Amino acid sequence: MTQGLPYRRFAGFYFFYFAYLGAFAPFFSLYLLAAGHSAFEIGVLMALPAVGRILAPHLWGWLADTGGRRMGLVRATTAAGLVCYAGVFAGTGFAWLFAVLLATSFFLAAALPLVDANTLEHLGEDTGRYGPVRVWGSLGYIVAVVAVGHALDWFPVSALLWIVAGMLAGMLAYCWLLPEARAAAHASDALPIWHIVKRPEVVALIAACALMAAAHGPYYTFYSIHVVAHGYSKAVTGWLWALGVICEIGIFVWMPYLVRAFSLRAILIASFALAVARFLLIGWGADSLALLLLAQSMHAASFGSFHAAAIAMVHRLFRGRHQTRGQAIYGSLSFGLGGGLGALASGYLWGAVGAQWTFTLAAFCALTGGILAWRAAPGSGRTA
Repeated sequence: MTQGLPYRRFAGFYFFYFAYLGAFAPFFSLYLLAAGHSAFEIGVLMALPAVGRILAPHLWGWLADTGGRRMGLVRATTAAGLVCYAGVFAGTGFAWLFAVLLATSFFLAAALPLVDANTLEHLGEDTGRYGPVRVWGSLGYIVAVVAVGHALDWFPVSALLWIVAGMLAGMLAYCWLLPEARAAAHASDALPIWHIVKRPEVVALIAACALMAAAHGPYYTFYSIHVVAHGYSKAVTGWLWALGVICEIGIFVWMPYLVRAFSLRAILIASFALAVARFLLIGWGADSLALLLLAQSMHAASFGSFHAAAIAMVHRLFRGRHQTRGQAIYGSLSFGLGGGLGALASGYLWGAVGAQWTFTLAAFCALTGGILAWRAAPGSGRTA
């Protein structure tokens, strides 16, 4: 039990939220391919969840800060997101799916930054324990990605639509169990939030995180297509996704010890360096299962340690009443803007230069982000 946090309730939310992602992100591109969409259209449609995270979290964060009830807002927006998602059963046209996925993403963009802010408020200064709570999201992702990978070898790809709906329903159910945490007063409360955002170390951190998210654009959009094209089954593809998240679980469990031994900044820079190697291996080593396995093990760094370190640094930079909007800014500009641009660019590059050079450019984005992360000085000291 994590002190100060109703562990099982938050674990259940993270489990279903990331189970939804585990069903949607790796396999929805296969559904779109079967529906007759081009690589460019797939790139556009798969970018919409990230697009929804660009502007929507700022609105939801502002409403949560002014209204003072994060969890009530999470429940309302998650219910609206599920209603919008039901539109996928009504048609497969590009314009229709564009509207449905954009609306769904707009509402679902509220959940993670608001719940993360609530979780960190419960944890207080013990941010290293975020990992053991968040690890349940990784478990949910593994269960979904493995189960869906096997299911799609036996059932038509359209079955994916019902699976994703079920995950969203489970997420909505757990939203009603999450208790509210009040933000502690802080000396920076009187300052406008942009006074914090414009600080050089904050700009460097957010830009670095956006580049890391952009680097993952080809991975989240085309990895399944890339692997299947090299002769691997959908079940093997699912297990490759799962391996990455299994390694991510290990780093989340280990994170409280890792942050005692190294600074958050050092962890972040190491994560970028390993991400460069990972995307080069995926792009140029897909014919070798051993190299793909090695690359997937590096998901522990390119997402696991990266996200845990980044979110802790954001928590230290945005305090008191700025906590929710600080997490929203991190999510929207990194996973939203960065991830959206990465997905859109991958849709164009995939057809223009091929898989290998697309992943090479992803590695270059990670390298550039690592250079910027070098300037992200907050959290440079070890935590107790």
